This record gives sequence, C-alpha cells and structure tokens, in this order.
Amino acid sequence: MSTRTSLAAGTDGKLKRTIFAPVWIALAVAALPFALGLSVPLWVQYVPFLASVLVLGLPHGAVDHLAAARLDGSGAGSEGPIDRPLAAVGSLYLLAGGAYLLAWLLAPAASFVFFIALTWFHWGQGDLYVLTVLPERTHLRSPAQRLLCVLLRGGLPMIVPLLAFPAIYREIARTMIELFDPGAITLLDPVFAFGTRLALGIGLGALSLGALALGYRRAEGAVQRRTWRLDAAETALLWGFFLLVPPILAVGLYFCLWHSLRHVVRVIALGEESDTGITGTNTTDTSRSVAREFARFAREAAPLTVSALVIFAGLYLLAPVTDILGLIALYLVLLAILTLPHVLVVTWMDGKQGIW
Repeated sequence: MSTRTSLAAGTDGKLKRTIFAPVWIALAVAALPFALGLSVPLWVQYVPFLASVLVLGLPHGAVDHLAAARLDGSGAGSEGPIDRPLAAVGSLYLLAGGAYLLAWLLAPAASFVFFIALTWFHWGQGDLYVLTVLPERTHLRSPAQRLLCVLLRGGLPMIVPLLAFPAIYREIARTMIELFDPGAITLLDPVFAFGTRLALGIGLGALSLGALALGYRRAEGAVQRRTWRLDAAETALLWGFFLLVPPILAVGLYFCLWHSLRHVVRVIALGEESDTGITGTNTTDTSRSVAREFARFAREAAPLTVSALVIFAGLYLLAPVTDILGLIALYLVLLAILTLPHVLVVTWMDGKQGIW
C-alpha cells in the first residue's frame, strides 16, 4: 500500500473532520463582528499570534524529523529510530535557517519580500495536500491545476489583507524590517501603492475564477464534483475572512487553526500505519484516539519548540523590542527563519507522497 493511499484511509473520521467544519465555524464567528461593523479590542487581535507560540503554530514544524523518519522508512511508527533524520533535519535547519538569519541582518527589506513569497508557496502547498490526499478522488487532476491551487490558496492570506488593510500591512512590514535597518521600509513603498494593489487584486480575482472554472470543467463524477465544491467553498470563505478581519487577528487565526492544524493532522497520519487506534469505527473510541494523538503530538513537538524559543531569546538580545507589536514582529522573523528549512522538508514530503 502506498503512503498516499494509507494516509487517505487513515485520516477518515473525526481526525479528518477536525480540519474542516470546526475551523470554518471558528473563522466565520471571528469575522462576524467585523461584518456587522463592530470592532474588537487590539489586545484581542494579538491573542492568536501569542497563543501560536505553544498551540499548533510554532510546534507544527517542530516534528519535521519525525515526519522524515516515518516517510523514509527509518521510523514508520511513532517509536522508530530517529537519529539520522534528526541529524539531517537539524543540519538543514542550521544551514538554511542560519543563512536566512544572515540575510535578515544584511537585507531586511528583501528578506521580508522573500518571507511573503515563501509563505505564499508554503501555505498553498499545505492546502494542496488537503485537496489531493484526503478526498477519495481529487478534482485537481493535473500538475497545472495543482500549481494554480498553490498560487491561489497561498495568495489569499498573503494578498487579500494587503488589499483590504494596506496601512496595517505596511506597519507590520515596517516593524519587522526596522528591527535591523531603520528606514528600509521605503524600499517597499511601490508595493503599497494603489496601482500595485489594484493589479494584485485583479490578478488574484482572475486566478480564483480561473482555477475554480478549470477545476469544475475537469471534475468527473459526483466524488470529484464534491471535492470541487469543497475547494470553491473554502476559497470563498477565505476571501471573505481576509477582507473583513484585520490582518494581525486574521493571519494569527489562520496560522494556528487552518495551516498548522492541517499539517499536524498530516504528521499524525504518518504514524497511523503502526497505531491503528484512529481508524476504529466506534465514534467514542475514535474521539479518544484523536485526543490521544494530539496529546502525543504535543509531547513530540515540545523539545524542539523549546529550542525555537531559545532562538527567539537570542533574537531578542540581537534586536530588543519594547512593545507588543515589536514582539510580534520579532516572532515573525523567528517564524521566517524557521519556515525556510520547514518548507524544504515539506516539499520533500510532497515528493515522497506523490502530491505532484
């Protein structure tokens, strides 16, 4: 049985459903006050990002070595040997992350642009996994369709906030860049100009319609049409969510509840070949198994999450901050440094699992 097939079977039931309806409801509820013209205190908007330090966000990449071990056969189960994968992934993080940190010190404006592009690709590839592996049959039948999916799904959280809240977006960018080079944000002023944002909005809108239209035309049978409807509904939800909700709150919620949760489920599923608890048919047993799997993930992610916090402390000594926005900006730089090697690992995972 291929890894991809076993994943599709192993994520049936409550584990699979945790990434859909509960998250859709949470995002809709978060958007409701803004849709009604209400406001939310600024401190509330910071909560998801602060929570992501320990809940799903930062930890979701802290088990890359375990994912590598389970996929390359050196540790297919949860208890397999991980010395070689840990050394390989650790070296990757040291080299790629260290190089990216140096880039932030030397060219923070360019590094910010690279962070946006890298996150665009990575968040797109996370949704591509969900739309190709979890359904019984996907409507994304060709590499071209899958590339469009990556561009669209990654572009929604990166571009829509720029369209709806350019001033806040620029302020976040400024705070990150000026940690290392005060005044360098002016290099990105053309990005925030009305003409640029208009072009990006038209382009993303055309991409949305084009990708969904192509997917509808290529979908065959009721199963693929059902997957297409899932794709279309999520695309519409994300458009509305990022248009309504201020960026710090919107991206913080998306990072924890959407992107990170989907990756956590992916990693949990990799260990199911040797732990069949999740695939039981009894609803009560499955509920307990899901809770047990998430608890195990938390334990597995804890050591390297703590290591990431040590790196964060080092960044703070390098670029001390005095307010909450500066702290979030520094945390985003930490995420950027960790994202580059994480993307390389996930891209390798995509290759091993036949995503493309």
